[in-house]
Amino acid sequence: MAEQETDEREFIDDTQDAGEREKAHRERGTVRPITVVGHPMLHRECRDVTEFDEKLAALVDDMFASQRAAEGVGLAANQIGVDLKVFVYDCEDDEGVRHVGVVCNPVLEELPAERRVLDDNNEGCLSVPTAYAELARPDYAVVRGQDAEGRPILVRGTGYFARCLQHETDHLYGRLYIDRLSKRDRRNALKMMAEGTPRYETVPNED
Repeated sequence: MAEQETDEREFIDDTQDAGEREKAHRERGTVRPITVVGHPMLHRECRDVTEFDEKLAALVDDMFASQRAAEGVGLAANQIGVDLKVFVYDCEDDEGVRHVGVVCNPVLEELPAERRVLDDNNEGCLSVPTAYAELARPDYAVVRGQDAEGRPILVRGTGYFARCLQHETDHLYGRLYIDRLSKRDRRNALKMMAEGTPRYETVPNED
């Protein structure tokens, strides 16, 4: 139990001034189009972030602006065509608490067996627009990484926010949520995408 108590003190508070922080990023940023399934950058592991500078800060601003324009709750850098391990989020948990933050070089912690309670709710993705599918994921997640200044951080989430943390970390290692589906469910999701019309600008895939 002592180790758990130490971890409790390490977790960041990403709920304080959440709206103000998201708004500040978004208003500085520029909306960029979203890459969709089939774009090569979505299907390979991204590069580690090694420079925590003004260029990274500007990217984070653009990501928040793009996320809001697309009405998403999380966005990975490769979803706007940038080959770096960074994602942003603006997501409520199942208690309605709003979490806003940025994680660079995320690593999803392996949960002990007693914490692996699966939640099989629907999941969607801005890079698979208009498609949704049930996908079982743990309802608790812990991600280690760095903030936009390079400081070590530890982020935890429950319920819908846990799903968001897992989903965005997956992106940066070249995996979309549809890659975790059965072949049939994946085909159905891609069919929904083909029949739908995105609400936001996307990047056409090259033939």
